[in-house]
Amino acid sequence: MEPQVVNRPEKSRYEILAGDDGTETAGFAEYRLSESEIAFIHTETDPRFAGRGMGGLLARGALDDARARGLHVLPYCPFIRGWIGKHPEYSDLVPEARRAHFGL
Repeated sequence: MEPQVVNRPEKSRYEILAGDDGTETAGFAEYRLSESEIAFIHTETDPRFAGRGMGGLLARGALDDARARGLHVLPYCPFIRGWIGKHPEYSDLVPEARRAHFGL
């Protein structure tokens, strides 16, 4: 099964599901949500899924969902911040006045 990113608002995190049956949590990105902003605070991937690009898929899925919801992104998490830095097409999600603070 192809990995899929799902929002788990009850846990305040996005999860990437993978494995043979698509039910194993391969990683997650924790967030804090306000009315118009989503602050990513921690991202983690399960070592069993290392080297499969799960972190990038998770970041892309979470950021695509934030864009679809019209949310501004505050990338406090070093992984999400670094991923945005490598994919500048996502930098517009970070409010322009805050980009320098995040090194973007």
